[in-house]
Amino acid sequence: MSAVTVPNREIFVVDDDPTARESIATLLAQAGFRVKLFADGSSVVNEARARRPACIVLDLHMPGGSGLDILVKLDAWHYGAPILVVSGRSDIPDVVEAIKCGAFDYIEKHRANEDLVPRVREAVDAVARRPLDHGGWDPSRAAFAGAAMLTPREHQVLAQIVGCASNKVAATKLGISRRTVEIHRAHIMQKLGAKNSVDLMRIVMSRTPEDNPHQLSA
Repeated sequence: MSAVTVPNREIFVVDDDPTARESIATLLAQAGFRVKLFADGSSVVNEARARRPACIVLDLHMPGGSGLDILVKLDAWHYGAPILVVSGRSDIPDVVEAIKCGAFDYIEKHRANEDLVPRVREAVDAVARRPLDHGGWDPSRAAFAGAAMLTPREHQVLAQIVGCASNKVAATKLGISRRTVEIHRAHIMQKLGAKNSVDLMRIVMSRTPEDNPHQLSA
């Protein structure tokens, strides 16, 4: 009899606040996940390098090493599990920076009771469905000027834009929040120098690196 593959249900939770840590652990355990708790960044980095969980829930602000530091150390863009950052509403600049560093999505702390479990499930499911359906879009062969400057997630969001998906639909397909899609969309337009959505489509569909030999790649 062949072995049955059991889906990975383990979540790493990283937060220096014991109350917040236990609260998040309780929500995830009630949803059927196994949870391992970490009070600091260095311990989770060592553990996450040794073995991969289904997802990491990471507080952005911790003494002795911020969530941003952990994203960089784990090379979040290429890490095999989604990393969700937990942040207060007033931390939007840091949230934007976290997404630039490869955070899969973010959750506002005051909405954790409502949003945490659905977001974790969506993130785990989205990663399990990879490669994503890009509607004919192949990021590895994108030849428009500036393509090399986009991150893997920005290519995924761009694929949804090219497919005429709204931010809400793109968020559902990618398993992230609408706000995260909006942040990625803004980064894409800034990197490609697009003034609006019509201009963005023109750049993507009609320009190639040969059209602008002075375009610098990342």
